Amino acid sequence: MLFNSFEFLIFLPVVFLLYWFVFKSLKWQNLFIVAVSYLFYGWWDARFLILIAFTTFCSFGSGILLEKKEGDRNLQKWISVANILLNLLILAIFKYYNFFAENLTQLFLTFGLQLDWVTLDILLPVGISFYTFQALSYTIDVYQHKMKPTHDIVAFFAFISFFPQLVAGPIERATHLLPQFLRSRSFDYAKATDGMRQILWGLFKKLVIADNCAVAVNQIFENYYQHDGLTLFYGAVLFTFQIYGDFSGYSDIAIGTARLFGINLMRNFNFPYFSRDIAEFWRRWHISLSSWLRDYLYISLGGNRHGKFRQYLNLIITMFLGGLWHGASWNFVLWGMFHGVALALHKAWMTIIGRKKGEESHGVRRFLGVIITFNFVCFCWIFFRNADIHNSMDMLGQIFTTFRPQLFPQLLEGYWRVFALMALGFLLHFAPDSWENAVCRGVIRLPFLGKALLMVAMIYLVIQMKSSEIQPFIYFQF
Repeated sequence: MLFNSFEFLIFLPVVFLLYWFVFKSLKWQNLFIVAVSYLFYGWWDARFLILIAFTTFCSFGSGILLEKKEGDRNLQKWISVANILLNLLILAIFKYYNFFAENLTQLFLTFGLQLDWVTLDILLPVGISFYTFQALSYTIDVYQHKMKPTHDIVAFFAFISFFPQLVAGPIERATHLLPQFLRSRSFDYAKATDGMRQILWGLFKKLVIADNCAVAVNQIFENYYQHDGLTLFYGAVLFTFQIYGDFSGYSDIAIGTARLFGINLMRNFNFPYFSRDIAEFWRRWHISLSSWLRDYLYISLGGNRHGKFRQYLNLIITMFLGGLWHGASWNFVLWGMFHGVALALHKAWMTIIGRKKGEESHGVRRFLGVIITFNFVCFCWIFFRNADIHNSMDMLGQIFTTFRPQLFPQLLEGYWRVFALMALGFLLHFAPDSWENAVCRGVIRLPFLGKALLMVAMIYLVIQMKSSEIQPFIYFQF
């Protein structure tokens, strides 16, 4: 079920009313959340409900076993490793088996050897990367004594399957989300109002900005050989705003929807294109994933504890695996490697100039940092957007060698609305936090009639300005 579908428009208010006015006790509310979350996920393909239930049950059981073997640290380690490997094996079979089988076959063919690997004709379960990482965080946190295992299996199933963030995040930590399902929740009018505001804001990002940008992006990327360098560069910048509007829009809808049910999800985006360097970009972009990779992968590899060279290598490995997390394709691997190398070079440069972590740059230096970082991110998105590395290399070649600005006015005439929305995206993205906070406070202070009129006006605006072509959420494929 999609957030931008008619089915969800019916689903959400019905679930909201039943949740607060029929299922009033904590136990029944959690059970109801599990039921509607499985309905939400099963709407796409009910067969994969078995998979998420199996992952949930195994992770819940691992926590109970870890508690029972508290005195035997070695056995606890093997219990954790077994559950982690089981979850990763499921992910590998569904997401990576065909990729590695096909590439291994091609590798052996270069040496004249024929391998008869069997590929699997299976669908990739929506959101498997997200809920797998969420389940892994629970096992790791229990093993590291960051939290005690829960004995409430219903609350645990609700934690793994909570429908607002089940398909595309944010990837929540057990230490943050699970306790919210273990304590009573009461209806908060201000929180629900703010949740509605954030849902509408997310829909605006997705339907108005991202989907309108997608029309031009699809045309440019799919026919890149017909365009000059300036147009292709514009397409890359446009995709930069499309993916931000698409993914941050989804996160806003998820966070706002969770607030309707008295649940707080973590912030997933924090004006990433205002970053002055690549390290800051990853502290602002897809925060739930970047912090997960930092805490559970980078630090486990040694972090910065074993010298500079090892630190740089750990950064590259972490981002290599982060790229692979996005999809079984060399374009994602290369995208991750670009970011890993950039992070390593940034760390090395910080060491050379003697700047400490968190030290701010100002004025022209900060402005240049934002421009350089933004353009580097645009460059990397070309590889992320294209399904084929050769297409990406051809596009880059054309960007730097073919420059026919006389074609640009034709593009402007055909996509003037997209240009306007991109300009709006720039303004909204670079607006300071204080503006957004002021808007939130103003909405909360409005009387009920004022809130209702504002909601109606926002809905009307989204309907009038949305793209005629409904685009799927980009991160559904991961």
